[in-house]
This record gives sequence, C-alpha cells and structure tokens, in this order.
Amino acid sequence: MSHFDPSGNAHMVDVSAKPITVREAIATVEIEMAANTAAVIQSSSAAKGDVLAVARLAGIQATKLTSQLIPLCHAIPIESASVDFDWRSASPPSPDQTVLQCRVHVRTSAKTGVEMEAMTAASIAALTVYDMVKSIDRSIVIGPLVLAAKSGGNSGDFRRSDHRG
Repeated sequence: MSHFDPSGNAHMVDVSAKPITVREAIATVEIEMAANTAAVIQSSSAAKGDVLAVARLAGIQATKLTSQLIPLCHAIPIESASVDFDWRSASPPSPDQTVLQCRVHVRTSAKTGVEMEAMTAASIAALTVYDMVKSIDRSIVIGPLVLAAKSGGNSGDFRRSDHRG
C-alpha cells in the first residue's frame, strides 16, 4: 500500500476493505542522562513533580493524538496503552551516566496497525522527561527510538532482534 496515488500525490491509504483484527505494537526509546539527574527522578524530588508519572500520562495521551500529528495516519481507537520505565546502565558503563528506557505497548482492534501510536507515545514520553528535568540537565540524549515488535494485520508479526527491549 502506498501513500501516493498514480499521479504521485500524497493521500491516505484506503483501508475500508481490510478486516478488523487485533493489532499490537511495542516501541522503546532510551533517555541517557547524568547520574545525578537520574537520582532526582528516582527520588521524586524534581521541581516540576513526579517526572515518570507525568511522562507516562503524556505518552498515553500521545497515542490518542497521533493522527493529528502524522498527516497520513488513520485515526483509530486505542483500546490499551501502557508506558513503562526501566533504569539501565549506560553503554559503555559509566558512573556518571544512566539510561532510562521507556517502553510503550499499544493495542487495538482495527483495520490498520498501531506502530505509529506506539512510537509517537515513546517519543513524547521521552520529551516529557527532558522537559521535566531540563533545568538541571540539558545534556540529556534521547534515542534510539525503535519499533521493538508488532503483531496483527496482513504484514504479519515483527520482532526486533538487534535491540535491548
């Protein structure tokens, strides 16, 4: 399926003939920060409040707004969205750097998948973390953002094998 018509003009793909199936997607993004910034987040002592709680809500909200941000993305019902965080060591290991991995799992019953919703949610959650602590750490690095897995639909299942997740 192409997002271009025979004349080369962008258009939304017609999914009206496709069957409704259960579709899931998992996206991850890493947020590398100074160890003292991680300590602030972990102790819930950031000046703007509970960083991970706000980032979790931002990610969930982003799943519902994806079609408003990505021009050719279909508006689909989001039946489940979870945003989880996991602290990891930097690679290569460093006592001065810590990595926060954000993992988003989105599920729906629809005619098209939720990969874009999961990836949008992960990116918005990561940007929210940055926004909440940028006053103490402007050197935060966000990325890579990856589709870790997807299931459902004609294209079948996909699971990334070359990424921690």
